[in-house]
Amino acid sequence: MDDDEFDELVASLTPTSTVGTVRTYRNTVSVACPACDRPFDDLVVCGGEYDSLELDRLLDLCVGAHEGDVLLFTHKN
Repeated sequence: MDDDEFDELVASLTPTSTVGTVRTYRNTVSVACPACDRPFDDLVVCGGEYDSLELDRLLDLCVGAHEGDVLLFTHKN
């Protein structure tokens, strides 16, 4: 994903939290996931060398990357 695509994607989403090197955005406008073309629920951007996620529900994940950050697109089951 290039810088323009990433900037456009993030500008369309609602920021929900930043904890350490992990940023989370809510997809409130049904943007399509770049990996599977289905609307996703949240974008989780992991910027650290190692990041830990505590999930409280079962999710399907699509994965991408931008400038060394891991992008997780969540889909509720």
